[in-house]
Amino acid sequence: MANEQDLRDSTPNGATNSEAEKDTILKAYRALLRSLRPSMGKGDKKMIRLAFDMALEAHKDMRRKTGEPYILHPLAVAQICTEEIGLGPLAIVCALLHDTVEDTHLTLDDIKNSFGEKAASIVDGLTKISGVVLNGSSIQAENFRKMLLTLSDDVRVILIKLADRLHNMRTLDSMKREKQLKIASETAFLYAPLAHRLGLYSIKTELEDLALKYTEPETYNDISEKLQQTRRERNKYINEFIEPIRHELARQGFRCEIKWRTKSIQSIRSKMLRQGVGFEEIYDIFAIRIIIDAEDADEKAMCWRCYS
Repeated sequence: MANEQDLRDSTPNGATNSEAEKDTILKAYRALLRSLRPSMGKGDKKMIRLAFDMALEAHKDMRRKTGEPYILHPLAVAQICTEEIGLGPLAIVCALLHDTVEDTHLTLDDIKNSFGEKAASIVDGLTKISGVVLNGSSIQAENFRKMLLTLSDDVRVILIKLADRLHNMRTLDSMKREKQLKIASETAFLYAPLAHRLGLYSIKTELEDLALKYTEPETYNDISEKLQQTRRERNKYINEFIEPIRHELARQGFRCEIKWRTKSIQSIRSKMLRQGVGFEEIYDIFAIRIIIDAEDADEKAMCWRCYS
């Protein structure tokens, strides 16, 4: 496995050595609190502030390869955990502290004393995952995924690790080409399938696309450009396709919402390879979802009515 140390760089200057950086960090922290507000109970804000302060102090002499203060990484991971995965306050504490035991002077006892046994256990699980090495075949990757799922009895360990990997992939541009390939390949083999197994389909899709961006940049850029070039025509076609469906469902009394999305770049590339054709010959590049508002007892019958 690519060591997460590859994604960071210690410097003698603190992450908060300028007013602009302090402002950026504060904005990220406030955004995190806003996202957490609906799930916070009594005392949670104080607990999260303590975790933030501990992480800020522990990482004060560290920067990422991007040049940013390192604290922005755990803040981003915590933001993904709450906004994109839906984790609560204790998981956010662990996300903020997920690299501290591995990389700083903080110990598991420090975390246990401040936040309790469960928080220390989650951070310990995250530290253990970072220390495991993957060598690269699909069989090894499958065994490794199974091993990850047994490293801890708390699924939050895996969910926080997925958020960590997603942010690392989003900021992979700053890495050398060799490291990009290693981390992206690992992401495609291990983390994207793991996200799929846990039902995190949006994260799985983004991880796959980002992995393709670095492992096959020409293919990624070609499909991305063609999607952009055909976007207006595609949107027009989809709206014309959806309108009569929406009209008929409303006429029959269905309360529903119709959503659509363009399929992922990785999905389109897989279809091209499987069918042995070019982009222009792939026609199912969008998906439509009809969400029906129905009582639990009626939902199956309503779905069949909608299909018919």
